[in-house]
Amino acid sequence: MERVTAAGYEALPEELCRTIEVVDGAVVANPAPRRSHQTAIRRLANVLESAAGHEFAVAHNVDLRLRDVPLLNRRPDLVVYRAALDDDAILRPEHCLLVVEVMSPGSVTADQVDKPAEYSRAGIQHFWRLENADDTTAGLTMFRYRLDPTTGTYSSAGVHTGEMTVTDPLAVSVAFEGLL
Repeated sequence: MERVTAAGYEALPEELCRTIEVVDGAVVANPAPRRSHQTAIRRLANVLESAAGHEFAVAHNVDLRLRDVPLLNRRPDLVVYRAALDDDAILRPEHCLLVVEVMSPGSVTADQVDKPAEYSRAGIQHFWRLENADDTTAGLTMFRYRLDPTTGTYSSAGVHTGEMTVTDPLAVSVAFEGLL
């Protein structure tokens, strides 16, 4: 099987790129998430956007180029990145302040193991993962991680249920009941 290169990926139709990730040059299909997953992403994006000010922008389901060779291109649920980045520029780790994944039943290993390892290796300072144990707002838990400069891996920056108020990397308060 031929591996996808950065140039090959950029030549693909946009509608195809929205449905895949590329890991070490191999295409990984990403089916559309459930409505509750999309709702949580949209509502959390709105909260983060309000907190981001003019320096940062918030996007969901966008390409994040972690590595060119072999190509590692993920589509995080949410990214907080430098607002000055040109729209046509490839989003890369050095532009990112925070990456958020909303875990789904089909993404447990990717969201708990693979993506945090990839994001930390790429040098992204903050990673959050929202898990939903029972598909209710009572089951929502936010796991926050900060890059440890000594190990180059993430260390826990907190675990929140019900609500979250933090000042790092953004000053933000989120009531989880409003996410679903």
